[in-house]
Amino acid sequence: METLTVIKAGTGVLTKSADGTLDRAALVHLVAAIAALIDAGHRCLFVSSGAVGSGVSSFGLAEYPKDTATRQACAAVGQARLMQTYSSLFSNFDVTVAQVLLTAADLGTPERAGYVSDTLGRLLSEPRILPIINENDSVAVEELKFGDNDMLSVRVAKLAGADRVILLTSVDGLLDPATNSLIPEVADIDDVFRHVRDDKGRFSMGGMASKLAAVKFAVDAGIETHIAHGRHPERLSGILGGEGGLSTRFVARG
Repeated sequence: METLTVIKAGTGVLTKSADGTLDRAALVHLVAAIAALIDAGHRCLFVSSGAVGSGVSSFGLAEYPKDTATRQACAAVGQARLMQTYSSLFSNFDVTVAQVLLTAADLGTPERAGYVSDTLGRLLSEPRILPIINENDSVAVEELKFGDNDMLSVRVAKLAGADRVILLTSVDGLLDPATNSLIPEVADIDDVFRHVRDDKGRFSMGGMASKLAAVKFAVDAGIETHIAHGRHPERLSGILGGEGGLSTRFVARG
């Protein structure tokens, strides 16, 4: 039985911290790792942030825009750039990308969620097509938002019947604040909220607190979840193979 893995890459993984522009070297590395999983027969859904960050430079901004209209305009430019980049990079591995843009309203009723589920199911039935999902940032205002792409990832994972979620971030996983060492496995998510610290970068939206809220949603839905370092995507195959010490693994409930 094929398993399905949802991989989410945050803005901090995909863009340069200095100016928020797309980090092409990081993207090349990540694309190669995901393509290797597809080659090995894994089914993957990829949730990619970075639309706003990749559009920022077109507007001559030094940091993430605060006002909604500019942020949405950056997303409109950046999403096109982002998909163009992914399409070009994945084509080197004979992988076709499919863009799926969602707002919270798309999963808000069983009927609409069913349409999304059917589309994803059809895309996933093709072995060399990779659905790339992002929030539809150019139109999603606060009341239409998922909160962030961590929550989008786990809600899509539940909808698609995924077996695991891997949240790629800019740290190795959940770190023990006392020792700064990786916590390799968490059996009870409720125990770890005390480890949270505010670590939001200038160009990223979600800190560890939002990640843990998303993790709780996933594990409560019976989906094993990992937090791993997005700058080391070569670890993905080991994580899927059950190797320890490459991420923080959160055990699914039930």
